[in-house]
Amino acid sequence: MKSWQKTLFYVFILFPFLSAAQGLKIERATSPINIDGVLDEQAWNDAEVAGDFNQYFPLDTIKAIAQTEVRMAYDDEFIYVIAVMQNLGPRDYVISSLRRDFRGRAFDSFSIVLDTYKDKTNGFLFGLNPYGVQREGLISEGGNRTSRGNSSFTLTWDNKWYAEAKIYDGYWIAEMAIPFKTLRFKEDMDSWFINFYRIDSQDGERSSWSPIPRNFSILNLAFNKELHWDEAPDNPGRNISIIPYTAFSASKNFEEGTPTDTKFSLGGDAKIALSSALNLDLTVNPDFSQVEVDQQVTNLDRFEIFFPEQRQFFLENADLFAGFGSGGARPFFSRRIGIARDTATGTNISNPLYFGGRMSGNLNNKWRIGLMTVQAAEEEDIALPTTNYAVATVQNRIGARSNIAAFVVSKQAFQDSIGGSFDWNTGGGNRTVGVDLNLATSDNRLSGKGYYHLSYDGSGNTENYSTGVSLNYQTLEWQFNTDVRSIGANFNPEVGFVRRTDFNQSRATVYYNFYPSKGIIQSHAPGFDYDVLGNDTYGVTDWDINFLYRINFRNTAEFNIRLRRQYTYLFDAFDPSGTDGLELPQDSDYGYNFIIARYNSDQRKPFFFELSTRSGEYFNGGRINLEGTFSYRFMPKAITSLNFEYNRIRLPSPYNDANLFLIGPRIDITFTRNVFWTTFIQYNSQIDNMNINTRFQWRYNPVSDLFIVYSDNYFAGVDDRFIDFKRPKARALVMKLTYWFNL
Repeated sequence: MKSWQKTLFYVFILFPFLSAAQGLKIERATSPINIDGVLDEQAWNDAEVAGDFNQYFPLDTIKAIAQTEVRMAYDDEFIYVIAVMQNLGPRDYVISSLRRDFRGRAFDSFSIVLDTYKDKTNGFLFGLNPYGVQREGLISEGGNRTSRGNSSFTLTWDNKWYAEAKIYDGYWIAEMAIPFKTLRFKEDMDSWFINFYRIDSQDGERSSWSPIPRNFSILNLAFNKELHWDEAPDNPGRNISIIPYTAFSASKNFEEGTPTDTKFSLGGDAKIALSSALNLDLTVNPDFSQVEVDQQVTNLDRFEIFFPEQRQFFLENADLFAGFGSGGARPFFSRRIGIARDTATGTNISNPLYFGGRMSGNLNNKWRIGLMTVQAAEEEDIALPTTNYAVATVQNRIGARSNIAAFVVSKQAFQDSIGGSFDWNTGGGNRTVGVDLNLATSDNRLSGKGYYHLSYDGSGNTENYSTGVSLNYQTLEWQFNTDVRSIGANFNPEVGFVRRTDFNQSRATVYYNFYPSKGIIQSHAPGFDYDVLGNDTYGVTDWDINFLYRINFRNTAEFNIRLRRQYTYLFDAFDPSGTDGLELPQDSDYGYNFIIARYNSDQRKPFFFELSTRSGEYFNGGRINLEGTFSYRFMPKAITSLNFEYNRIRLPSPYNDANLFLIGPRIDITFTRNVFWTTFIQYNSQIDNMNINTRFQWRYNPVSDLFIVYSDNYFAGVDDRFIDFKRPKARALVMKLTYWFNL
């Protein structure tokens, strides 16, 4: 081939592919853009097109069946995105409802993922479905799904941006305007990392612009392409948001017979951008009444149950504060703040907060910092003085996707008053310090973690440490996770979450994946798992071995099963029936076999369900367990569901048998994209309680809401009555109004 022929070959044949591999160019809009779901502006005709999407599910080796084209532009205030989702013919779209922040592997949607720091570790997600329902979320830990006990994606983060969708014959369009002020990014960077992905319910297909291997999460940031700016984004200028609220509440505790307690409160939050990459969150007299009630569970465990954080103040850059340690051994857990323990009754009570401040973000491409202080009110009824919670963290990036981070967590009670002295050695003070090393290769095959933490409570006790090392290896066929950790008997981070102390643990899981080319199964994998715990005092106290099998179906259904042999040594007495009956004696041990299984049905159907079981031998007796959720969707405005859990426990005399029921019907009606009503009922026989929680929400402006929340608790299963509506336990009504001002 002659030289000119080679040149033409490279220009006309290879250049389009090389250009696609390099990413997407974004240029300043050549015309005004109206967010209406219509592709009619000149700016879109002039914009570069990102197309040729690749299938992620069920295969990752072919082009997407339903193709998508994306264009981007910007001006001084917004990043604009428009996506055209092609179909193969007339069809109906499947969505969960009109409620914001939808989630599901089978619901039609388009999403954009932005890695604004190019660290392949943290990112923003903005999504839209064909009915114009928005969602926004934060991605951390690279978007991995292999870390034990970690959640790398949250949709509870909320912010202001604009979008619209429109359905046409044979396709639908999603159009977005994302304010620069909503994002955090480093100034003067001429490129970011980016990806787009689409879920198409017709064939249960998931596809992405930048190819993602199907053995990783579609949110994984390791494989994103570059977004090239014609001019590097500058500081968007003054970026201050004020979110005041006013609230009224009335509550009555019928058990204690106290008078009705009424409160009127004012407060609010502020978000101040100190730079384009560093944010300051402030809160005064915060109120979290809009947070949905936690779903109850039947607790048959010897240790505390973890509930995730949902409060907005704690969410942005949450990994900087909450990502230390490992599942079940976190040195900082924000839900400890705002909750106090009544030592006389053994119950948790709400602890109001006076104020809080939280600075977090990037100093540059290498360094991230997090600083937080929150002052909790004193509680005279339980002799609890005002308490300060403080956290300081720093993180340094190493290489492409690794980092080393250090932290200090402090809890300090002021015995006299807010103006009391702060003494590192005073009673009521608790500190935790530590360092974590997080490693990940650029191709995401190998990742790992090592950490060492120490707590101080003034007692002078040794064995106040927590340390661990983990390793994850993942290819298309193999998935291997292992970790070793040790927690001392006196490790006591009072602002953390630690399920148990005084143990050494080794555990590992391995799967081998098969991918059939035909049939109803998308992938299946046999596996093996073990977990061993012990300490110097008792030797081996717990172990289990598991033979595993998991199946992913092409119709989006999933099935998992494990056969387990478990050994438990009770170093403390324990009642496995969960009924406060006669306890199994201390220093007794048990070996038993049981089965664990879960099936999630095809979510694209109007009726879908999840079922799971943990049944078989149980300590010195037996257990039959069945739990799950049945749901029916009335497209697109309502969904009803029934959560349930049943445990039939049979133990030999003189120990208690038990039949434990937990039933939770739920009705979620979305009248429009801005008006929602949810009623959630929970009957729990373990605590003889029925809870009714109903919440009305009107989003009358972007990120501005009116909430009306009513909750009621009744005695259940008393005096041969299923529910005694004449004997309420507690009742509360909350009305709250918030408004988001941009200054």
